[in-house]
Amino acid sequence: MIRTCLAAVLLGVLLGASPLTAQQPISVSLTLEQQVGQLFMSTIHGAQLPESGRAFLQRWQPGALVIFNSNITTPAAMTQLTNSYQQAILDADGLPLLIAIDQEGGLVQRLLDGFTKLPSPPVLTATNNPDLIRAMGRAVAEELRAVGINMNLAPVADLETNPDNPVIQRRSAGSDPAIVGRTLSAYVAGLQEGGVLSTLKHFPGHGAANTDSHVALPVVSLSREQLMNNEIAAFAGALQSDAIMMAHIWYPALEPEENRPASLSGAIIQGVLRDELGYNGLVVTDAMDMDAVDYQYDYPQAAVMAVQAGVDLIAMGPGIGLDSQAAMMQAVIDAVRSGEIPEAQIQESVRRIVEAKTRAGLFDWQPLDPATTTERINRTAHETVLEQVFQAGVTIAYDRNDLLPVPPDRSVAVVYLATRNYTIPACEAHRSGIRWVAATLTPTEQDIALARDAAGRVDTIIVFTENAYENPQQQALVQALPPDKTVVVALSSLYDWWAFPDIAAYVLTYSPLPPAVPAACAVLFGAVPATGILPVTLSPDLPAGTNVS
Repeated sequence: MIRTCLAAVLLGVLLGASPLTAQQPISVSLTLEQQVGQLFMSTIHGAQLPESGRAFLQRWQPGALVIFNSNITTPAAMTQLTNSYQQAILDADGLPLLIAIDQEGGLVQRLLDGFTKLPSPPVLTATNNPDLIRAMGRAVAEELRAVGINMNLAPVADLETNPDNPVIQRRSAGSDPAIVGRTLSAYVAGLQEGGVLSTLKHFPGHGAANTDSHVALPVVSLSREQLMNNEIAAFAGALQSDAIMMAHIWYPALEPEENRPASLSGAIIQGVLRDELGYNGLVVTDAMDMDAVDYQYDYPQAAVMAVQAGVDLIAMGPGIGLDSQAAMMQAVIDAVRSGEIPEAQIQESVRRIVEAKTRAGLFDWQPLDPATTTERINRTAHETVLEQVFQAGVTIAYDRNDLLPVPPDRSVAVVYLATRNYTIPACEAHRSGIRWVAATLTPTEQDIALARDAAGRVDTIIVFTENAYENPQQQALVQALPPDKTVVVALSSLYDWWAFPDIAAYVLTYSPLPPAVPAACAVLFGAVPATGILPVTLSPDLPAGTNVS
């Protein structure tokens, strides 16, 4: 079977067109059941495909699968698993699968052991370098393709406008829609160049929410104008994305029906995303087992409502078993047969799905060799890109007393986190004679006393913090030091500065991953300039985009 021809003819059938040429050897038509199956992104538990999962794939023929933690062991095993998924569906004369995963970087990264540890999204924005951002996206795509994954449920397009948001925060690329849009556009381009479909999420924006949609239905009460000019504007900067994931959030300014989440809202999907923004890619739900949906609808009802609203792919979560997934598919089939859902709408969604599969090269699918997975992942090359990203992202938010870079004739002490003892060689590569003070992640009174003593003996004291914004002991250590000679390097939270705004200088790396510390040391001691920009607004005087070279 020539799968490329299959894709071409299938598109023709779904669009009501004639076969492309008289020589095409394949005549294709999908049953209603097969068409509806394409609208489901299923999940199957286990690091190996169980017989129950194989039977489900061959009976219901979903269009996509999503990988969760229960599926992941080693890179080679992941390759074997995705091979088995594709082979099972093809053995039943089904269409090859979109295989998706959440590989955002930072806080949300499913593939860890054997893969490049990815930076959190603010690092990418801080680089202000589309070429580097694109290269990072391409590196991620190459690692996903190496194990048979062809769709990334990333990047996050939600703005970081609410530091108290319990689920977005450092998953966001920033707070300024124009800057975030540029970051997203470059990252999406990189994923696509690497052969992986991209997914912006969570439309029309999760950043302003105060509630985690995994546990309840958030309500975002921003005006329509606020949403269009900010949250939605960030998505609009990267509409070349292959897919957009909908939020399980109610937006009263866009959806009049009380408590109807965006993922089930025709007013938002069709009215705003399709009609106003002109988006023509795939529309995907967030996982349907999240309490924001689950608490008010049963699974079959929610599936029908999602399709009626204009969703192309209904994403399962790990809490939905195979029987429930089958019931959801059957509910949509029944709704089409009863006239609740027009069959033409199903065909339009299938057309988009087949087009996406064609772009991902799935109709030319061949199994991957598990034995060569490590070589395909190519971590060495990708970690070089990672180091470049971290170096470009180091940001000096401000330097009131011109302490940086630390001149050779000024004495300096560095308070570092003892768990990150690689800080010593990283900084001593650029400067000798540093007075070192080790502190625990929750500094003791002795740690604080040692830091205070060191500060009294030097011209400049540098303190590495990690989530001090939420750590009273770290705050106490910094607050015990003379502010006019104190430089804080925030390795994780962007908001550590809020606890000690009087310090002389504030530097950010946005991530505690090992490459962050050498990058910071190179800037602190003048080996390279600080080129990073603030991805978020810290105060009226420190807006997003701020940079002190």
